[in-house]
Amino acid sequence: MTLETLSENRSFGGTQGVYRHKSQATGTDMTFAVYLPPDAADGPVPVLWYLSGLTCTHENAMTKAGAQQFAAEAGIALIFPDTSPRGEGVANDEAYDLGQGAGFYVNATQDPWAPHFRMWDYVVEELPGVVFDSFPLDREAQGITGHSMGGHGALTIAMTHPERYRSVSAFAPITNPTESDWGRKQFSAYLGEDRATWRPHDATLLMVERGFPGEVLIDQGANDQFLDLLKPESLAQAMAARRQPGWLRMQPGYDHSYWFVQTFMADHVLWHAERLA
Repeated sequence: MTLETLSENRSFGGTQGVYRHKSQATGTDMTFAVYLPPDAADGPVPVLWYLSGLTCTHENAMTKAGAQQFAAEAGIALIFPDTSPRGEGVANDEAYDLGQGAGFYVNATQDPWAPHFRMWDYVVEELPGVVFDSFPLDREAQGITGHSMGGHGALTIAMTHPERYRSVSAFAPITNPTESDWGRKQFSAYLGEDRATWRPHDATLLMVERGFPGEVLIDQGANDQFLDLLKPESLAQAMAARRQPGWLRMQPGYDHSYWFVQTFMADHVLWHAERLA
């Protein structure tokens, strides 16, 4: 796999890079970012995946989340994938919550999305192969987190592949998409009307059915303007019923923005670092 280096910048003693490659999963060029802490100069380091939300690219969290300082201190790498395929010939929609920028971390089966919108395969299978072959990363020490749509992706991926991810957290995740307009619309478009195909991509349903073998950390702004779409109460009830170890913290006064994500990023990065050590 040939990587094209788009940029590399020194950051807190490590390196923040942006790279592009041809993806077999999506059939497009895909761009992603990797932060390597100073410890990576001495050998493989643990990995924290960060999945972004609606309308985002790899760049939003890379520049707005403020994660690099804490990753450098903890000695862990950060990986920021894109949220969807992009480019000429890739299906799109005028709405911000469907199409490019809104891949929802699923493998689409319906036209016109099926040829390129295979973000589950890209994030779970293809991109890990690329980064572990290209950077000094510890394949046995992976955690995953994300914001909003990315929090949905992080939770569903981790609960589906607990053998791969030692830790999982989320910022304001879409927790019950089969019962939300942020989910039903996209799942109908990408996966069709058979709701059985939606179930593997609903964190609340996965929590009821299988949970996660480790602890789970979730932060949610209590003043989030999208609370009715995110449905944190659904996941909280599922966690309580299952007696899932972990925390779902409602943070007073915080909204859905990256100001919220920045505020609690240190908590999440260091929490993952403890579990990946």
